[in-house]
Amino acid sequence: MDLRHLRYFVVVAEELHFTKAAQRIGIAQPPLTFQIKALEAELGVQLFDRQPGRVTLTEPGKIYLEEVRAILEHVRMAALRCQLSAQGVTGRLNIGFTESASFRGEVTSTLHRYRSLFPGVDISLEENRTGPLLDSLRQGRIDIAFVRPPTNSDDEIRFVLLSTEPMVVVVPKGHRMESRDAVSLEELRDELFVLYSRTTRSGLPEMVLSACEASGFNPKVVQYAPQISSTINLVAGGLGISIVPACMRSSRSDDVRYIPLSGDGANLVASLGLAHRVKGLSPAAQNLLKLIPGVGVHESH
Repeated sequence: MDLRHLRYFVVVAEELHFTKAAQRIGIAQPPLTFQIKALEAELGVQLFDRQPGRVTLTEPGKIYLEEVRAILEHVRMAALRCQLSAQGVTGRLNIGFTESASFRGEVTSTLHRYRSLFPGVDISLEENRTGPLLDSLRQGRIDIAFVRPPTNSDDEIRFVLLSTEPMVVVVPKGHRMESRDAVSLEELRDELFVLYSRTTRSGLPEMVLSACEASGFNPKVVQYAPQISSTINLVAGGLGISIVPACMRSSRSDDVRYIPLSGDGANLVASLGLAHRVKGLSPAAQNLLKLIPGVGVHESH
């Protein structure tokens, strides 16, 4: 039994006339009659009551028609869902992002636009540090990640730079530098630092430490915090100072002061990029990439 037999049966049941049904299907009447008889033989049930000049469904035939219509509708919906998934209109998209990336307008606006265009896609968000997010990408747990460099493309991961912004010093309210228009890295030599977690040699913490070392000192880190927002909370509590992306200015502005960097520190910028797997990129993920200018889709099969 195949779907063709089921479709033939439905047409005959609707027409209750073998010749008209054959014309509707586009085949000769004898082969159609043969197919219906073969179906009845396979089921061991008479589906039609054939009388001279009249064809009617038997009671088992009526029940079978109801079930077959449901089967064919299910097959149609299965094909449709498959096609929509292949187009990225439905499915699931797993997106990772660093905490500071959620403060960037290009990230939130892209997610908002994607939800508007593809409401049938179930989006799962994972917030983590750059290193763990890249590990999740390689292991297939997420599809796309908004991360902070230093991050490089390789055979598995493609990284595209999206934007840069200046880094700023954040000090607690009442700090001796709170009224300064700018401050150099060298002036932070004797300060106590609060930094965000540094589990791998990637992301913003490594960049801050490297910049301080290039300025001739190793920062006195008194506390590592799990996220940038908690870093700012600790600074607000007076534990020390920190250096964060300028987008964090919207966080606890009443309790801390954000001061631009001068000198070599003015060249210290926080970059934001998008990383995705080179192979196995889902249609849903490809549609998100198409929304981001300059990214596009470059997948290796």
